[in-house]
Amino acid sequence: MTIIEQMGKNAKVAAAQLLTAGAAKNTALNAIANALEDNAQAIIDANALDIAAGQTAGLTQSLIDRLTLNTERVKAMANGMREVAALPDPVGTTISGSVLQNGLQITKVRVPLGVIGIIYEARPNVTADAAALCLKAGNAVILRGGKEAINSNKAIAVVMRNALQTVGLNPDCIQLIEDTSRQSSTELMGLSEYLDVLIPRGGAGLINAVVQNAKVPVIETGVGNCHAFVDASADLQMAVDIIFNAKTSRPSVCNALETMLVHKNIAPQALPQIYKKLKDKAVELRVCPRAFEIIGGEQDVKLATDEDFYTEFLDYILAVRVVDDLDQAIEHIAKYSSGHSEVIITQDYKNAEQFLQRVDSAAVYVNASTRFTDGGEFGMGAEIGISTQKLHARGPMGLEQLTSMKFVVRGNGQVR
Repeated sequence: MTIIEQMGKNAKVAAAQLLTAGAAKNTALNAIANALEDNAQAIIDANALDIAAGQTAGLTQSLIDRLTLNTERVKAMANGMREVAALPDPVGTTISGSVLQNGLQITKVRVPLGVIGIIYEARPNVTADAAALCLKAGNAVILRGGKEAINSNKAIAVVMRNALQTVGLNPDCIQLIEDTSRQSSTELMGLSEYLDVLIPRGGAGLINAVVQNAKVPVIETGVGNCHAFVDASADLQMAVDIIFNAKTSRPSVCNALETMLVHKNIAPQALPQIYKKLKDKAVELRVCPRAFEIIGGEQDVKLATDEDFYTEFLDYILAVRVVDDLDQAIEHIAKYSSGHSEVIITQDYKNAEQFLQRVDSAAVYVNASTRFTDGGEFGMGAEIGISTQKLHARGPMGLEQLTSMKFVVRGNGQVR
């Protein structure tokens, strides 16, 4: 039996014990939160090794930002644990119920998925967020992070497992695969005897590899090629503020804006104003020929290729296209979007409703930043990821999305 197979076997045992853990899960989450804060410096010291290695390897500044932990971010992880602990426990809640004519009482209740595997990249906060949500929902979790964050992930995992032991829960509720080779992820993808579901969280390459090669069910968390459409009736200052926030507040995350579409009637006024604001953060624009005629000539304004409109940049880069009308904007989104988050900025009620009805993405906005597509912002606590598929879960995945259901049937001797 390999190390990963043994981890799977241990996780099955831990998951069975979690079925009756009840309030002990909250006690464990609060204990982990306290332990993260108490061991913050050790975690930050481990993270410094990852940052140094990332800089040596030539990681971009946006990737370094995703990787970096500091006192504030460790505290945020701890607070995330407490927030999840304070949420209602989904396990055992009744979804629906009925009584048949023959007297059978049928109740549909929430139950844990069981053992969850998560493959993710260079964001060590995912180690804590994923563990918190899985534990609260009654699932054991096997975590497999990327090599860029291995020292950080190991430090966080040790703290969490030690905290579980102090409150009497099986530490194998949370396990971390320390081997970051391709072989370990391949083996985890094939762990069908022990895993109930596998969740990839990262870039397009990682997600596609898991979807194509996994032998266990996969919940696909999607690439965030998010769009904003500035309609002809848009309030220009609102458009400037939303675009600036959605693109620059944290460009390395999946809900950051990647493409801006601008109605041709407002483009001559809107593009210069938006461009001027984006220059505060040195955002590079990759624009269509019509947009280039309006704001071209600057070093940071380049003609876009078709590939640019498909790209999740995760950086201070924004693709821009001038469109004829709402229909062309929606057609563009349908072709290029990853189905994550899209927004229309408009004062036209009919156009807003058309956009909401016709755009097929996990989150669709009117006059608000795409940066709100987040489990915490939606009131779900920390999230496991943003699902862009349509089966089982879609959008931010919180506690309910980490459960399944079963039918509980009570009778008094009925036979068929």
